Amino acid sequence: MKRLLLAAVAGCAMFAATASARAETLTDALIAAYNNSNLLEQNRALLRAADEDVAQAVAELRPILSWALSGSYNDPRPASDNYTAALQLTAQMTLYDFGRTPLAIEAAKESVLATRHALVNVEQSVLLTAVDSYMEVIRAAQFVDLRRNNVRLINSELDAARERFEVGEVTRTDVSIAEARLAAARSSLTSAEGDYNVAREAYKAAIGHYPNNLVRPAVPPKVANTLNEAEAIAVRGHPLILQRQREVTVSELNIARARAELRPTLGISGTASITHEDEASNSASLSLSQTIYAGGALSSALRQAIAVADGDRAELLQSVVTIRQNVANAWSALSVAIAGTAAGQRQVTASRVAYEGVREEASLGARTTLDVLDAEQELLDARATLIEAEIQQFVAVYSLLSTMGLLTVDHLNLGIMTYDPEGYYNAVKNGPTRYVSPQGEKLDRVIKSLGK
Repeated sequence: MKRLLLAAVAGCAMFAATASARAETLTDALIAAYNNSNLLEQNRALLRAADEDVAQAVAELRPILSWALSGSYNDPRPASDNYTAALQLTAQMTLYDFGRTPLAIEAAKESVLATRHALVNVEQSVLLTAVDSYMEVIRAAQFVDLRRNNVRLINSELDAARERFEVGEVTRTDVSIAEARLAAARSSLTSAEGDYNVAREAYKAAIGHYPNNLVRPAVPPKVANTLNEAEAIAVRGHPLILQRQREVTVSELNIARARAELRPTLGISGTASITHEDEASNSASLSLSQTIYAGGALSSALRQAIAVADGDRAELLQSVVTIRQNVANAWSALSVAIAGTAAGQRQVTASRVAYEGVREEASLGARTTLDVLDAEQELLDARATLIEAEIQQFVAVYSLLSTMGLLTVDHLNLGIMTYDPEGYYNAVKNGPTRYVSPQGEKLDRVIKSLGK
């Protein structure tokens, strides 16, 4: 038993070591962000609520059944007549309302489609935040390594300055300069470590767990070849623009609904009742009604619907302008980042050559400790600039994809099961009644699969 226990402990230790050493890729982070996002869950729930608007609109075309049970006791009366009771069953249905209900159904369906596009836009936001947090952790970690290496180098320079001071090759000033630079380097290291901790917390908030052995991505996804191509893709398929288009359709349907409110309604109703004395009565009626005057409310509602539609059309046009601007800005940012990366690489190469040359000249007495420290600082700054440019270039690619409307799980081919926006809609679009229909049983299974 003891051997089994020891073997189990050893196995757990090996598994933990393997898990800690396992690399976490950007794809892993994006999948975790998608699966763990509370923001996505919130908007999926809003979509399901919009789906129910279709079911409620459909229900307006169906009969309404209700029952009522009444009883009364009156005194004084003959003993046999003190108590009365009656059961009444009522049915009523709208036969024709000049298109109001069909228009309401179409408006609800368009609202569902608009909400679906809004959900895709939220998905883009979640994934872009995940990319930002992933690359920020990598940037912060590289800055920590850079600052630690800087501290080691300045320590070496300080030791060398002290040795040269002992033999009279340099003055106390050189030693003090190195000590001051070392203190500044340690302060910068502490700041970099603080930034790394902040980045880890942002990563956990975006991904759902702390970073574990992140792997720097090598090749970013492909984007458009030209700015015009990128803008065309965005205008054609960005979820925000598609959402605005659906909202314009909804507002136009609402204008037609407001006009239909000025027309009559044809309805039918029937009642069946029975008393405690088995006295039964039945009645049926057909009614045609129309509002003649409502204080101007119906006309006002029509004018309001027209104004809302005008506003939605203007918002659609402005959304196109904004998306084009965002694409152009993202394209420019990517171009700047690419140029910055190329310049940073050349700067690092030149600074490294300069630093090695100054250090060699210092060993021959041709350079001072300050010269070496300045050259080392320039090399440090060049490396930091290069890291920043490379991170910005990678994030700029995903930002451009987001402005084009392509930063989605499907476009990135993450290879995971995604939320099906049609699953719940198909279960409720015909207005099923739970517990009394096969559609209701199907709906129960859908809700159970959603964890509700």
